[in-house]
Parts: sequence; structure tokens; C-alpha cells
Amino acid sequence: MDDPTTVSNQRNQSAPETPRLNLPARMSDSSIYLENLPSRTMHINRLINSNYNSSPSRTIYSDRFIPSRSGSNFALFDISNSPTSAEGKEDGSGTYNSLLRAALFGPYTPDKKDSLGSPACRNIFRYKTETKRSLHSLSPFGLDESVPGIIHSPVKAPRKVPRSPYKVLDAPALQDDFYLNLVDWSSNNVLAVGLGNCVYLWNACSSKVTKLCDLGIDDSVCSVGWAQRGTHLAVGTSNGKVQIWDASRCRRIRTMEGHRLRVGALAWSSSLLSSGSRDKSILQRDIRVQDDFASKLSGHKSEVCGLKWSYDNRELASGGNDNKLFVWNQHSTQPLLKYCDHTAAVKAIAWSPHLHGLLASGGGTADRCIRFWNTTTNAHLSCMDTGSQVCNLVWSKNVNELVSTHGYSQNQIIVWRYPTMSKLATLTGHTYRVLYLAISPDGQTIVTGAGDETLRFWNVFPSPKSQVNDTCGVQAV
Repeated sequence: MDDPTTVSNQRNQSAPETPRLNLPARMSDSSIYLENLPSRTMHINRLINSNYNSSPSRTIYSDRFIPSRSGSNFALFDISNSPTSAEGKEDGSGTYNSLLRAALFGPYTPDKKDSLGSPACRNIFRYKTETKRSLHSLSPFGLDESVPGIIHSPVKAPRKVPRSPYKVLDAPALQDDFYLNLVDWSSNNVLAVGLGNCVYLWNACSSKVTKLCDLGIDDSVCSVGWAQRGTHLAVGTSNGKVQIWDASRCRRIRTMEGHRLRVGALAWSSSLLSSGSRDKSILQRDIRVQDDFASKLSGHKSEVCGLKWSYDNRELASGGNDNKLFVWNQHSTQPLLKYCDHTAAVKAIAWSPHLHGLLASGGGTADRCIRFWNTTTNAHLSCMDTGSQVCNLVWSKNVNELVSTHGYSQNQIIVWRYPTMSKLATLTGHTYRVLYLAISPDGQTIVTGAGDETLRFWNVFPSPKSQVNDTCGVQAV
């Protein structure tokens, strides 16, 4: 009979010895064996033996970039075709899902059941040609009008500008002189026109014509300009004088001297009146004081034919027959900005009422261009070749558009949309250069004058959104 001790030793020798790990003294071998951690063993087995592809909502693709939407697995989005619930009532989320499917994937969207059964790899590096969509669709996805549930707004048609004047008035003796400014429209809806040596007033409310003054056979009218408010009218003469008239009383208030030659340009800034002359100078006059002028601006080398104050009355733009455009302030005697890009006389000048510092200018026959400037940054913004002499410019008060009138060779009137400078309308009818232009106080109507001795009234601009106007509308005449 064997010794029990011997049998036990033999068994220990026959059993393979478990390798031991070199562990810290505070850690025992039993703490690292999986046999002692049944819960951790079950967790690891569950991770190893799990199959992700068995779940339709956890499909894993080998590439996340999907060139073709038609090959996508739409089940991932949980988008259903049925917009109604089991009770037959419309389900809000179902309707939204239906519209979303149509918006994102078009009319040829696979069903959810088809998407589930499609191979996961069929969409990799596969492209298809997109269908043509309407250019005028307002949907951010470029939808066709056939998409159910989407209401499309009609495309806004471009604004129509009447091609014919609604009124034509005779203007005998209206001079065909590029350097004069003989037409202006007051804030009280009264049109002033210089004809020969006389100034006439036409009331747009009553169509009444009044003869304001007669300068006599030794003088003639070279420019007219209404004060921004009130009934004061400035008249520049060929003798170099400037007369101030109270149009409501048909009475001359005063006569101011200072120029040696004709005064062809006038511009008001509150009680300050600027006059430009053939003697190359600009005089700043304060009609409240006794002196004929307060300061003299020198810079032009030829006749000053264009003058305009900005809407904030801080900057004065002047154009001359020396092809120069200058910008001054209220206190300068030398130009602050000088623009020399035009190649012909600069008579057409207009400040934008919509953007501070935006100035438009037009050149004569050898130039034919409308140029835009930012006087705040001293930058030349853009240039548009109109193809003919630019005689006048005026901005709309109601929309971001402007009108230009032209001479050689087409004698046309053009309505532009800024800043694209697309033509909204080209108006014709004058047989001579359209040298004179003014805009009504409501900003809807312009009047043009030419050497054909006619004044033509055109409706070119829309009405303001909210208009408070004490004067009667021009349409009433």
C-alpha cells in the first residue's frame, strides 16, 4: 500500500505547472484570473460573439462618402412613406417625413424596405446625372413644381416702365447748350424753366404757368435752382450775376455779383448757395449776410458746368469742361478729392440718397461713361460705357436706381438698376440732345428738356412704401 504522501507528490509532479507572473507583493494571483470574474467573462464574450450586421439600424459601411443618394440606406433616417396613422388621421411627423424625402432625394426615392435589402457596398464610387431643375424655383433644394405639398410663389416680373411720356409741353427758346442748367423742380411741386431771357413757373398741381422774370434783351438765363425748402429760386445770368427771387410773391429779393462770366451751375445747401461760372471759379454765398460771397473755390481750369451738394450738405461735387471732377467740403478753398478719369466735360453729377459718399458722374461726347466713386474711401468703384454723351444723372429717392439722359448720338433716356447697372428701360422721343433733367418731389416722375423745345414728363420710378406728401401728386394734372 502506497504512502499517501508519496501518491500526493506523484500527482503534483504529473500535473503541468501553471506559469506564475511576477506581481507586486500587494497583488495576488487570484485577482487576475478570469475564472474568478464571471461577470467580466460574460461581458467580454458578448462583445466578441455579437454581430452588428444583424441590426438594420446599425449597418456599417466601408466608406462614409456616398456619391449617389439613390443608393443610400434611407432606413437610417427612419423616413416613412406613409403620411397617415393607423386611425386614418394625418400624422404631422409622417407628412413632414414625406416632404423631406421628396425634397432631399427627388421623386425616385427607394422605399424603406428596398433600402434595407440593398447591398451596403453598391453606392461606393457610383455617380449618376442629376435631373434638371427649374431655375426659378424658390426651394432651397431646387425642387420641381410637381413635388406634392410645396406651394411655389410666382416669379416676380420685372417692373414695367412706360415707354411714352404722359405729358409733353412746348418750351420755345429752350437753348441747346450743353453747359447750361435751365430746368429745376421744387419741393412745392413747381417747375422752373429758363427760356431765353425769361423764367417761367409751371405748377404741377394746377398746370398754371407764371412768368417770374424778364432779364431784358442784354441778358439771358443760364441756370435756375430751387432752394431745398421754401419758395426761393436762384437765377444765374449770362452777365455773371445771381438773382434770388421769392417765387410765391414773384418778387426779386437781391442780386449778387462776383463772377466775370456767365453762371451756368447752381447748388443749394440750406441757406448757402454755390455758383459755378465760365470764369472757372465757384463762389460760396450766404444769402443771409450782406456780402455777395463768403469764399471762392479755385481749382478748375475751364468752365464749371456741374454742381451738386451731398444729401447731408457736407460735400460739394463740381464738374468742369476741363474733364475734372472735384469734391470739396463746407470750409475748403481747395478740392479735397480730385478725379481725372473722364475724357470729356463733366456736367452730369448725382449723389446717392441711399449710400453715404456714393457719387455718380458722367462724361461728354468723347467719354460717354458713367463712373461711380466712394468719396469716403476715395475709391473708384465702377465704370459703365453708355455709348453716347452723358448730359444728366439723377438718383431715385424710392429705389436704388438712377436715370441718365444722353446726347449724341441717340438722344435717349436710360433707367438703370444699381449696382448691376442693368437697363430697366430706354426711352426715346426727343430729337435733340436731352440736356435738362429734373425729378418730382415724390420721386416718381422725371421731366426732360431738349433743344427740340419740348418738355416731356415720364413715370419711371415706383412710389415710396410710405409717403407723406403735402403737395398734390403729379398724376393729378
